[in-house]
Amino acid sequence: MADDTVVVWDEALLTYDMGDHPLDPVRVELTMALARELGVLDRPGVRLVKPEPADDALLTRVHDPAYLDAVRAAPRDPLFAGFGLGTSDNPVFDGMHEASALIAGATVAAAEAVWRGEARRAVNVAGGLHHAMPARAAGFCVYNDPAVAIARLLDLGAQRIAYVDVDVHHGDGVQEIFYRDPRVLTISLHETPLALFPGTGFPDETGGPGAEGTAVNVPLPPGVGDAGWQRAFHAVVPSVLRAFRPQVLVTQCGADGHRSDPLADLRLSVDGQRATYRTLRALADELCDGRWIATGGGGYALV
Repeated sequence: MADDTVVVWDEALLTYDMGDHPLDPVRVELTMALARELGVLDRPGVRLVKPEPADDALLTRVHDPAYLDAVRAAPRDPLFAGFGLGTSDNPVFDGMHEASALIAGATVAAAEAVWRGEARRAVNVAGGLHHAMPARAAGFCVYNDPAVAIARLLDLGAQRIAYVDVDVHHGDGVQEIFYRDPRVLTISLHETPLALFPGTGFPDETGGPGAEGTAVNVPLPPGVGDAGWQRAFHAVVPSVLRAFRPQVLVTQCGADGHRSDPLADLRLSVDGQRATYRTLRALADELCDGRWIATGGGGYALV
């Protein structure tokens, strides 16, 4: 019998470490420690899987080969510049390619486990690096693990994949990569781009030629709390997913919409975020026979 949930985990995922930086790997370490303390990982039907790094064939499904070369070369060159690397958002660090490829491989492992029926749900809490572009690092993200996993699902035969992003920032990298692919629906709820990075995610971004209507953006003003968020979510997400009829649901569950997060201005509570995740699970059960791949993302309030 398939496991209910696969948790893809290895301590080596903590090596995605930019030093003195908001995206501190301790957020992932504490998440796993709390899960162990609460007995979540010991529940029946939960299985831990150790990931392997994504190889170049997987990474180049969404990233340019020259960009991979740059990510490998940058730590060896103190004067390296370009490709979005070496900035305050994306500082260069030792082992950058290896750590980034492992995160991508972990999300791919989660996707493969679900698609092949080995689990109904799978999670990579270290993933969710949704800002990375095909040839550029951005927003703390080097390789776009959700996009790599979606590309892998397409290669395995999926025809309708829904990606729902509830991070406080617009899921711009995933949207950009699949903007012209009608097989992938991207939905993002986020703080308005008028007030927050990355400055995209307006309602009129609806999909490219041949894929019109497959990008859905719900920007919210600063100060929105649980009630406003839930109203927006339920007004849009369930009906759009039901119309699209996805075979599998992929989500980016960044916690940085929390009211204590210092880098953004939404006012969600832990209970409000939990309600969103419970709804996503119910939608996956209703529409995808439970097939749900979840990734982590930003979140600094509790670190």
